[in-house]
Amino acid sequence: MIQPIENISAPNLSSSAILIDFSISQWTGRKLDKRASEEVETTNNVQAVGVANVHKRIMGKCPELDAIHKFVGNLRNRHYAMTLPWSDQGLRIVTTMGLDKYTKAMTEGQQEFEKLVNNFMQVYATRIQEAEVTLADLFVRDDYPTIEQMQSKFGWRLNFIPVQESGDFRVDIGNEQAEVLKEQYTKYYDLQYTNAMKDLWDRLYKPLARMSERLDYPEDADKDTKKVFTKTLVSNVTEVLDLLKAFNVNDDRDMEMAHKKLRHALNGVTPEALREDDHLRLDTKRTVDEVIKNLPSIGI
Repeated sequence: MIQPIENISAPNLSSSAILIDFSISQWTGRKLDKRASEEVETTNNVQAVGVANVHKRIMGKCPELDAIHKFVGNLRNRHYAMTLPWSDQGLRIVTTMGLDKYTKAMTEGQQEFEKLVNNFMQVYATRIQEAEVTLADLFVRDDYPTIEQMQSKFGWRLNFIPVQESGDFRVDIGNEQAEVLKEQYTKYYDLQYTNAMKDLWDRLYKPLARMSERLDYPEDADKDTKKVFTKTLVSNVTEVLDLLKAFNVNDDRDMEMAHKKLRHALNGVTPEALREDDHLRLDTKRTVDEVIKNLPSIGI
């Protein structure tokens, strides 16, 4: 049985991981219309002011802005998928093993983001003219930033910050104060590492539990009673296995065992094969259930 997550000792991450400070901003293209909100309240005999909030998409139909919104959402998800949480301020952590892959993904992401923003800026004036027709009485010219103001609505920040060693305080203070700071940082450091590992194990548990549930039906089940699962049933697990290997900086034997068992069980396995081969499906489920049984306690 794997040890409780609270008892896992934090390793020295200063040489095996790096902190990520990432932020991407965009213009929503939505605005609260106070007049329309008041009209809705009046029409519906609302007895309190501020009950209804009517937000309008002031660009109307704007595929260029929609493309930015979709891209930003997908990129944030990819950023989260390749990193683990580290602090309440939004810092996340990536291992040196996964740094090249992360950097490549984010470099390509920045290039695509800038391209999409440029596409939108080129049609911005035209889309305002179209919105005037589309929105009719809801159109308010002052709702639209100038081109210069609009450019500043889109931002990108990506910084890499070294992980400070636990207890490493190189400041000019007394020894007693330094010891207090070291102790406080050690506690913080251990807590952040524990929380990161909780996130990692939880991220593995969820697709494993989903796989176990979807693969659970009798061998003689007919077409109507077999459970349906998508092509991501396997890939959702294997994607987390990359993180499991990369973040095993403590050389945890149980983490390595879970990684090996799942890699072996899912090697070459496809959703189609699991649907067609009952023996493969049941063997896969047995391995998944065994790994789930031995996951550390993370409050799930």
